[in-house]
Amino acid sequence: MVQEYQSPVRVYKHPFELIMAAYMRRFPKCPLIPVFVDSEVIGENHSDDGAVSVTERRCVIDIEAPRLLKRIAGVDYLYFLQKNTLNRRDRTLQIEVHNETFSSRVVVRECCNYTVHPENEDWTCFEQTASLDIKSFFGFESTAEKIAMKQYASSIKKGKEIIEYYLRELEEEGVTYIPRWTPPVVSSTAMAVPVKAGPDSRDPTYTSEQVVGTPDGRATNPSRLLLMNGSLPTCRLKYQHVLRFLRARDFSLDKARELLCHSLTWRKQHKVDFLLDTWERPQLLQDYYSGGWHHHDKDGRPLYVLRLGQMDTKGLVRALGEEVLLRQILSINEEGLRRCEENTRFFGRPISCWTCLVDMEGLNMRHLWRPGVKALLRIIEVVEANYPETLGRLLILRVPRVFPVLWTLVSPLIDENTRKKFLIFAGNDYQGPGGLVDYMDKEIIPDFLGGECMCEVPEGGLVPKSLYRTAEEMESEENHLLTDSIYKSASIFKAAPFEMVIEITEASSVITWDFDVSKGDVIFTIYHSRRAPQVPKKDTLGAHTLPSLGTVNIQVIDKSWILGKDYSMVERALTCSEGESIQGSHVTRWPGFYILQWRFHSPPAGTASNISRVDDVLASLQVSSHKCKIMYYTEVLASHDFRGSMTSLESCHSGFSQLSAATTASSQSQTSSSISR
Repeated sequence: MVQEYQSPVRVYKHPFELIMAAYMRRFPKCPLIPVFVDSEVIGENHSDDGAVSVTERRCVIDIEAPRLLKRIAGVDYLYFLQKNTLNRRDRTLQIEVHNETFSSRVVVRECCNYTVHPENEDWTCFEQTASLDIKSFFGFESTAEKIAMKQYASSIKKGKEIIEYYLRELEEEGVTYIPRWTPPVVSSTAMAVPVKAGPDSRDPTYTSEQVVGTPDGRATNPSRLLLMNGSLPTCRLKYQHVLRFLRARDFSLDKARELLCHSLTWRKQHKVDFLLDTWERPQLLQDYYSGGWHHHDKDGRPLYVLRLGQMDTKGLVRALGEEVLLRQILSINEEGLRRCEENTRFFGRPISCWTCLVDMEGLNMRHLWRPGVKALLRIIEVVEANYPETLGRLLILRVPRVFPVLWTLVSPLIDENTRKKFLIFAGNDYQGPGGLVDYMDKEIIPDFLGGECMCEVPEGGLVPKSLYRTAEEMESEENHLLTDSIYKSASIFKAAPFEMVIEITEASSVITWDFDVSKGDVIFTIYHSRRAPQVPKKDTLGAHTLPSLGTVNIQVIDKSWILGKDYSMVERALTCSEGESIQGSHVTRWPGFYILQWRFHSPPAGTASNISRVDDVLASLQVSSHKCKIMYYTEVLASHDFRGSMTSLESCHSGFSQLSAATTASSQSQTSSSISR
């Protein structure tokens, strides 16, 4: 089972060259890392101009493992191979690591990157990804995995401390500045090429028509923008708008033109240009969406504040739907563009992006409700495709322990340039020097963060379940901006259960579900079969069904099948009453076909009315008394995605529900379900 990790971006407020000098002091051994015993250089290459150096090392690690385990494995130390590629010209360092010991049993991969901060060339960013795949380990796979994750978490925590330790050491030695790399002089007679410096972007007379800066610092002739602008099938665009798409595609004209054309078509199709003037935010959104605009930062960028930890994500999705939430996000982006234009005129310099402050206090596992996360990912895809390079800086405050989980889910969909703009503060690190005061004036720090400025952002809170939409409302909703809705609805009849088949090709995959019983009582069960169910054709069904009864469920489990022979029960039956919300997961043990079944639940005979004849007559006249309705969502996750999201079998709780009544766990299938009324 693969474990994956992706770190948030760590920012050092020191130049790249100084960080590299501190990093190199870790070798050949580092007393601050006791498990790092030693290392030796086994290969080294340099480019002709000295700009690029590739160094390969063999590192010796002493893992803190039980002595018995070491004896069984037959080793005292573990060996890893590290490849460092230092590019002094681009000011980047890429570190690639993989294990040499037990490489046939365990696969460890790690990639780290040091880069220059996109907004401050005197700062350095650090980002890290890693994966662990234990195929077999002498029957101690679980123990080995826990030891590895513990060691890795410890080394991540110490990483920043070690760099800062060596920075202080350099400072004590009088080293506070290291010049940047410059290409060697070829000859004394070489002709010098004069370079005209571009205007300062902070100069009030500066406009985007004068010069365009590329990521490598070179000035770009505005004719490139004119060429691109003239080739677009639309009216003349603002340079700032075109420039954002150029930056998003590293100034590749073809790629930027394609992205911009798709975005313009999308805007025209959905009338996004008129969104701010035509769309009225529902009152429920105004009351429970805990976000709003709040002054501007020190660079003059509009500031948006989002109290994500106080937001009922499930309640908003269930009460409003994805379409409304997406329109809310789009309206925020459109308002941000409008505010950027206003601030450009006010401050007399170009301002093309805004700053977002996200307060994470209150964020916990309830925010990892799978349908809500999926809706968030889909919204991110739309925003990334149509509003590139509009986020100047993202300040994430009061980060809880569960944040790396959400980051692992969301970060792959966020552009790499955007991820580098994230600044993350845990606990109270945002207070004092190096915190919020570096990015906004003290006078506008919101009151809920310890400041003196009253922030009018709603406090959010739980959306009452009485405001949730019914199955009929969700089913009839037309989604224009999104292709389909997360939830689907189904009817269960007394003689016709609702069944759906999920084919699993890889063992240890995870089937997750989330459904609400909106009418009647149902019994939920999961079966497994190695045989592919034979679903009857629609024309065959049509000859034997009554159109007046509406849609008739297709029976997946053949009546000739024998339980225990042709198929088996892998989830014990769970009785669900009207109004309950059920969430759960099932870790599949075998490939094959898994059948999720909801069937009608009749009350026990003892609870029937004394005038049963009257009940029978009424039931025969009202088909609805033999009908239940559910709204359901299912998803199949690969095992490493499930583990990575930390939606563990022991912590699968119904999102934002304070009325969780019971948890039914099956030791046979390693699943759990949560019920909220």
